Amino acid sequence: MDTPFEITLQMVMTVIAGISAQVVADYLKVPSIVFLLLFGILLGSDGIGILHPNVLGTGLEVIVALSVALILFEGGLNLELREIGRVSGSLRNLVTFGTLITLLGGGMAAHWLGEFPWAIAFLYAALVVVTGPTVISPLLKQVKVDRQVSALLEGEGVLIDPVGAILAVVVLDIILNGDTDPLYVVSGLVIRLGIGAGIGAAGGWLLGLILKRADFLSDELKNLVVLAGLWGLFGLAQTIRSEAGLMTTVVAGIVLRASSVPEERLLRRFKGQLTILAVSVLFILLAADLSLASVFALGRGAILTVAVLMFVIRPITVWLCTWNSGLNWRQKLFVCWVAPKGIVSASVASLFAILLTERGINGGDSIKALVFLTILSTVFLQGLTAGWVARLLRITSTQATGAVIVGCNPVSRLIARIFKDRGELAVLIDTDQEACREAELENITVFASSALDTEVLEKAGLATAGTFLAMTNNGEVNLVLAQRAAEEFSPPRVLAVLPPSESQNANPAAKTKAQPAFMAQMPLKTWNRYLSDGSVKLGETTLRESGLLFQQAHLRALIRAEELVPLLVEREGRLLVVTAAEDWQVGDRIIYLLHDPRPKLLKRLSGGIPQTRLAIEKLSEVEEIPIPASPLSESLSQELLKEPTEAEAAQSSTSS
Repeated sequence: MDTPFEITLQMVMTVIAGISAQVVADYLKVPSIVFLLLFGILLGSDGIGILHPNVLGTGLEVIVALSVALILFEGGLNLELREIGRVSGSLRNLVTFGTLITLLGGGMAAHWLGEFPWAIAFLYAALVVVTGPTVISPLLKQVKVDRQVSALLEGEGVLIDPVGAILAVVVLDIILNGDTDPLYVVSGLVIRLGIGAGIGAAGGWLLGLILKRADFLSDELKNLVVLAGLWGLFGLAQTIRSEAGLMTTVVAGIVLRASSVPEERLLRRFKGQLTILAVSVLFILLAADLSLASVFALGRGAILTVAVLMFVIRPITVWLCTWNSGLNWRQKLFVCWVAPKGIVSASVASLFAILLTERGINGGDSIKALVFLTILSTVFLQGLTAGWVARLLRITSTQATGAVIVGCNPVSRLIARIFKDRGELAVLIDTDQEACREAELENITVFASSALDTEVLEKAGLATAGTFLAMTNNGEVNLVLAQRAAEEFSPPRVLAVLPPSESQNANPAAKTKAQPAFMAQMPLKTWNRYLSDGSVKLGETTLRESGLLFQQAHLRALIRAEELVPLLVEREGRLLVVTAAEDWQVGDRIIYLLHDPRPKLLKRLSGGIPQTRLAIEKLSEVEEIPIPASPLSESLSQELLKEPTEAEAAQSSTSS
């Protein structure tokens, strides 16, 4: 009989190994499950043999159940309903039709290729229909992909876990009891999901009400109240119907997030820390209990089964379920590639292996081995290559292009026209109706509304835009807008224009996620006046390796003298709004405004005909940046060099 000391020592080693694996993974920027599996196998019976999960007895089942409940609740709590709404059709298809396709395809592959009996083959397929937030969420934190893709993968990971686990329970029930009535299968699944969703919705609403009304509770105690309430709801649902508690935890988390409780950030942080601990402990214990001999004994058929699941069934599922979605082929291909299995597959497979063995049914250990082979294959192959694939497909959020700009002034309209001419997203937002009409005359998409309205930002396309730029004449308003955009949409680049009065103090943008745009002390009103008066040139130059330091110094000198303001930089084929702390690099193509103190209407090089738009010019030799610059696009050049009106020509003649 194992002593309490031995059990305590096992748990201590498990926690130390799990947190160590998390630290190493965080340092190396790879999915933590990779090192959790490696450390668990190394410490288990097939490694150095110091960790024996069987010492815990039935306590292992308790740890698995409570930990999975916490993990799924945290996944539901982190789901952003607005983001889910953009991919709701695809997500619904993946959780319903996708589950059915994977169940049928995986079952047939396991039977025909892995030579498993039909019942055991479909049990395996039911266990691997899930992906899991324990792998997807950390992976997407390291691989910053397009928001639509991340929302779809996170939503699938959270919502399909309880569906897959309940489906596996129904299949196991059929194996144990011999009942193959299709109506029984469907009713068992629907009843569990319905009971779980009902209890979760009511419990989540009640927890939200408590957090809002119970002012006498401290923040720390409120977090523990939620934890106790979560496990209470899980236990209630499990008592009414086995495995209904999984759906309860997910729905409770979603409803509590939608309740907008004041302490939501603290709550999510607390639950996130507990989830990391739970995932660490579970994966170490389950991996330590894995027999590598049973995995190798599966043979070539098992490898082919996993390969078909990854490279045939998953792509077919994704393409069919996203057929009418707004996702492009690159986004769909990434979703096809990334479907690593997680803790729910591992934990449920481990419990089922015990139940099948106790009932004298062969195949329990083989199913567990095949599930872990699937986990190892998907995690190592997909998890370690996800970043490379995302960059190859150009769907990382840092590669997102286009801009949503708040402030409909001459400079912002010019920036929008340059983006638009490149075929990229360019949207302006302003409450000034007259300024919006001027933008519409230039064929720029504009919203005459407040940028504090998240629905307006969503319609403007901020969810997929690469840059949010707040450039009204009020620096404080710009910072508020930038902070709101960063919190609600998290675009890759959030910039705000800070007038001199704001920038002379300690940089207020340092307290937010926003960066100062263009220059540290941007006199926006002055440059808008210059642009309206025609006393500026729009120029461009490319930085070369020879003389780079001199060019950088000269540019900065002109910026400090407020004679030049850099607007955009083209780098590696992407057009970016310049930040005040821009680190210029070789090959950068800089587009700038240069103050020209000559008369408002500049003469054309061809002979004195005045113009109303800016000419695309390079910095002249006297300015000591003798870098030839190709013009911007032909269409923008024609727009900037439009013929003057008769009134403007007459004014020019009078001035002369």
